[in-house]
Amino acid sequence: MSGVKDISRDLGKLEAQLENLEESLGPLLGNVDEMASQLPLLDKAKLFSLIAYSIESLLFSSLRLQGTDAQNHAVFTELKRVQQYFAKIKAAEEPEVQRTMTVNKEAAARVLKADLSDNKTISSKLAEKIAEERAKALLKSVETKKRPAETGSPAPAKGSSGEEPERKKKKPKHKGKKRA
Repeated sequence: MSGVKDISRDLGKLEAQLENLEESLGPLLGNVDEMASQLPLLDKAKLFSLIAYSIESLLFSSLRLQGTDAQNHAVFTELKRVQQYFAKIKAAEEPEVQRTMTVNKEAAARVLKADLSDNKTISSKLAEKIAEERAKALLKSVETKKRPAETGSPAPAKGSSGEEPERKKKKPKHKGKKRA
């Protein structure tokens, strides 16, 4: 037995560390429900997922120490599942950034018309697409009973049979004293 290393000192050290761990985790694991009831929803999710992860990682470490194939064990799949929960919590904490820039479709159409004006086939296809989009918009506005989009000529005003409608007198827009 002279070749075998004395591990009793290491076992004593391990036992002291485990007792320290139990003391540290005691308040947390003793009243989890009471503690969780005081937390907001997102923090509660973090708490429960961290507890699950710590327990699963301890089991995983134990399996590895015993020499079993922990990668193919059910504990490993549980660890992956809890890690997915971490990702979901992180996504909930950081909301998706809204796009602030949009494409100005009218300007893009003008640029395409100007650049493609010398190519007849492409410019005719572009004109067809624009006409198709206008027709769709007109149909949609008619279906929703909104005012249809103007197609080029303005709609005639009320009572426009050659007569000019009565115009209201406009009040001056300045707010100060009246000028003489």
